[in-house]
Amino acid sequence: MPVAVIIVAGGRGARVGSAVPKQLLELGGQSILRRSVVACDAHPAVGELVVVLPGDLIDDGASLVGPTSRPCRIVAGGARRQDSVRAGFEALSAEASVVLVHDAARPFVTPEVIDRVIEGAERVGAAVPGVRVADTVKRASILPGAASAPGGTGAEIVETVSRDGLWLTQTPQGFRRDVLARAVAAGAGAADATDEARLVEVAGGRVVMVEGDRRNVKITTNEDVAEARRVLASAPARVGTGYDLHQLVGGRPLVLAGVVVPSPTGPLGHSDGDVVCHALTDAILGAAGEGDIGQHFPNTDPRWKDAAGLDLLSRAFAVVKARGWVVLNADVTVILERPKLAPHLPEIRQQLATALGVAIDAVSVKGKTNEGADAVGRGEAIAAHAVVLLGARA
Repeated sequence: MPVAVIIVAGGRGARVGSAVPKQLLELGGQSILRRSVVACDAHPAVGELVVVLPGDLIDDGASLVGPTSRPCRIVAGGARRQDSVRAGFEALSAEASVVLVHDAARPFVTPEVIDRVIEGAERVGAAVPGVRVADTVKRASILPGAASAPGGTGAEIVETVSRDGLWLTQTPQGFRRDVLARAVAAGAGAADATDEARLVEVAGGRVVMVEGDRRNVKITTNEDVAEARRVLASAPARVGTGYDLHQLVGGRPLVLAGVVVPSPTGPLGHSDGDVVCHALTDAILGAAGEGDIGQHFPNTDPRWKDAAGLDLLSRAFAVVKARGWVVLNADVTVILERPKLAPHLPEIRQQLATALGVAIDAVSVKGKTNEGADAVGRGEAIAAHAVVLLGARA
């Protein structure tokens, strides 16, 4: 079933106490919002995105959300959560039959959680990820004057609550389109609801609980922001390098990261000879200890005849991502005597950023010449060097 994701980022995050909306705070070089968008955009089952922002951020929405590989619409949210979800729902295409609703404040959602939510929504109609309550649960009442007590104490225990069957819910929550449509309609005139599953429950619908992930935390307070930054800073990183060279011949297009550069000659090769993507593919695979481009896409295999370099790069990135890695940044140097690449570099960078699910400022591409030396300098070949930094997925 075609899957769409509504990413709810319509609030201000007042509990963080920042002048900047919570979803725009930076974590490891990317905003909380951008990390959530990338996580959803990278999932292979997702076909479209709708991002709901505060109305005063809509004009800057495209830059705040960043590039996406799937179609992405940006809409203004409402006063309540259910109003924002309704705005996102109304912006969906007619093709979406399963809809996920995800809080932008959960930037560490994993592909496995998304998989389980989609499966549950398709099977039952509505699915919510969650983690079982592990701690002893106490119900307490606030005593008079508790707010002024030292350390904020002053709550008296009323009872110990059995934790059997108790779950802490997360997002994304998933729904068949017709189920969410009824929930959205019910929410229009209902009291405030903390999530869409509650509206489904009130309407008498079934909701299944699927296993979430304790890493899929919601950023709510300053302490949450600090902890998320600590986790990212302590995550391991891997560096990989890549190199590619192709002979230039007449009658072949010069393709770099999927961008056709006007040229009388192009690279000779089994695939499209895209040295930028080939070098970067080797760098990514190498950093993750996953071999090289020849191992995954051998030139003896007819499947890769005339294959697009961007496609090979995306496939290699999927392999690395499945091992728990994300791209932090990439740097590519293209060595070509002519034509000049400067006019095409912004589009090349954007293509790579989209393929790797990162912001464009995390990708650098430079054009150099070989000053007339060797085959590259004589205009007989094109080469590229690439360096990539991978980080562990939080």
